[in-house]
Amino acid sequence: MKNLIACCGLDCEICDARRATINNDDALREKTAKQWAKANGAPIKPEHVNCMGCRTDDVKYLFCSDLCQVRKCVSEKSYVTCADCPEIDTCSKLGQIFKNAPEARCNLKPEQLAI
Repeated sequence: MKNLIACCGLDCEICDARRATINNDDALREKTAKQWAKANGAPIKPEHVNCMGCRTDDVKYLFCSDLCQVRKCVSEKSYVTCADCPEIDTCSKLGQIFKNAPEARCNLKPEQLAI
């Protein structure tokens, strides 16, 4: 299972929060915080941008660790990702993610998750 594919199918490996964390890149943290704050209308600060991926045991971005309804649902149902759920194609939690990032749905295909 490729652990850097998030529960919802987003690819944590290419996420700027993960890249900033791995490289301890404060400039990238600042850029990412500004982008996410604008996109989400939320007070996101550079110090909030630390994450190694939602399915790792390491540090997670606050939204991923505490607020993400998709991650919470997967955990409650004891799934690994949404790919394990029979409701994946009708899930209201995933609809906006798949609309904004169609590659997330592709990342949940079995051939993408197997390693």
